[in-house]
Amino acid sequence: MISVPLDPVATSTVRIRSFATWAAGQAIAVEDLFVALALAAMMLLPIAEMVLRALFEVGIENINSLVQHITLAVATIGAAVAAREKRLLAFAGISFLPKKAEQYARFFSNTVAAVICVVLFVSSLGFVETERAANIILAYGVPVWMAQLSLPVAFALITIHMINGASKGMLDMVFSVCMGIALLVFLKSTPVPSSGILIIMFVLLLCAAILGAPVFAVVAGAALILMWSHGIPLAAMVLDHYSLVSNHLLPSIPLFTLAGYFLAESRAPHRLIELFDACFGRLPGGPVIATVLAATFFTSFTGASGVAILALGGLMMPLLVGSGYREQRSLGLITGGGSAGVLLMPALPLILYAIIANITIEEMFLAGLLPAMLMFTITVLWGIRMQSSVKGGVSTSFNTKRALNSVWAAKWELFLPLVLMSGMFSGKMTPLEASAMTAFYAFIVEVVIHRDLSMHEDVPRVLVDCGMLVGGILLILGVALGLTNYMVDAQISEIVVEWVRQSVEKPWIFLLALNGFLLVIGCFIDIYSAIIVLAPLIAPIGLAYG
Repeated sequence: MISVPLDPVATSTVRIRSFATWAAGQAIAVEDLFVALALAAMMLLPIAEMVLRALFEVGIENINSLVQHITLAVATIGAAVAAREKRLLAFAGISFLPKKAEQYARFFSNTVAAVICVVLFVSSLGFVETERAANIILAYGVPVWMAQLSLPVAFALITIHMINGASKGMLDMVFSVCMGIALLVFLKSTPVPSSGILIIMFVLLLCAAILGAPVFAVVAGAALILMWSHGIPLAAMVLDHYSLVSNHLLPSIPLFTLAGYFLAESRAPHRLIELFDACFGRLPGGPVIATVLAATFFTSFTGASGVAILALGGLMMPLLVGSGYREQRSLGLITGGGSAGVLLMPALPLILYAIIANITIEEMFLAGLLPAMLMFTITVLWGIRMQSSVKGGVSTSFNTKRALNSVWAAKWELFLPLVLMSGMFSGKMTPLEASAMTAFYAFIVEVVIHRDLSMHEDVPRVLVDCGMLVGGILLILGVALGLTNYMVDAQISEIVVEWVRQSVEKPWIFLLALNGFLLVIGCFIDIYSAIIVLAPLIAPIGLAYG
């Protein structure tokens, strides 16, 4: 037997690669664990505060600010996990390109996003250093700047994940980082840019958006360019991002989303669909009514995130197709049938608009009721009209036993809106506590009572998935707020209001034009970015028309 001597270089290379793979796996586990623990703490701390207050008349020190900064951690690190899993929202894609060009397009768009993240990383480091010098205490002796460290850490991780997602090797990664540093040096050394430089930058940003750059990078890039062109410090972007957590309503977004995730990932969709079909399926347009009710229920908790579609699609399609509805119409109904849920509490867009417009949750809830009822009624009328063209369909007999059994099976899910409303409007809970109680109730129902989700496997996965969704959304909101504040400082809203009032005389013409404008914008921009950027412009115009 002849022994072949091992190549030391090859052996070292294998060991290095094995260590890199192991380190990457450990880093992924740490990111996921951090997001899961932070989101769990957001849910449990307000519950503990209520128990301590009721039993011992004591509370947790600075609970609101503490939870707000945990929200910052969930939002930032959750966004990093979303970047790692390639689940950040994007304006467009690269599927229209030839296969050979896709890699270059992905590298270009991700490099642009990574360059912007490098600028945000350096700016956030400066912000944290300033806060460290102030030495403000958050709670129990922990300074605020330690909680704010999640900002530069997250932007560094997003940079790494964006580069790693498109690069072919270490050379590409080094190139992207050097480009980011070069841009930062250029921005700091050029106080007054020329119009030609600004045009080139916006063209590159537009190309990156078309080729699939994440929404947050495009919005942040536009805001950074505009701030730079007007001599505004780039750290203002990070300050605006951080200021988003100071709103007392913001923690409600991840907590209500978590409640929706517990429902969507369990067998709750099966129970609710069975309930709605048993109660309404035999009415004219009954399958449509059952579909819209189920989609509206889940969309009100998960927002316009697609989670409701994923949870219900595979269940509702057989019901609709089996009732005689064509597949295309069934797909359209499942996709858009839950739109009314966006206008019902505790939908994320509703809470977000309340934050941006600085109005109460109660006002937003009342304002959304009539539009939601109108959207629901129109969809049901469409279902009744389509019923006449459906061949076959279902029997018209109503099974009382089946309806009662389905109500009993879904009784715990049916109590969830009551838990939410009693906490939100009783005056005995803050919005933070009501949202935490809603998430905790959903956890108890699906994990403890029904046991649809296992504590060791399913719950951590649900927490991480929820953190990714929330992180991706709040990352967009943070950078969009920077763009919004720039438009406010530049008095763009006043200019737009004056132009619209001179161009459009009658309010009903303005409303028609506004609906057409929002319809077009909604084809390109997600609802969260649209609310952040457009609400400060549209609301003053609406007020101007009374």
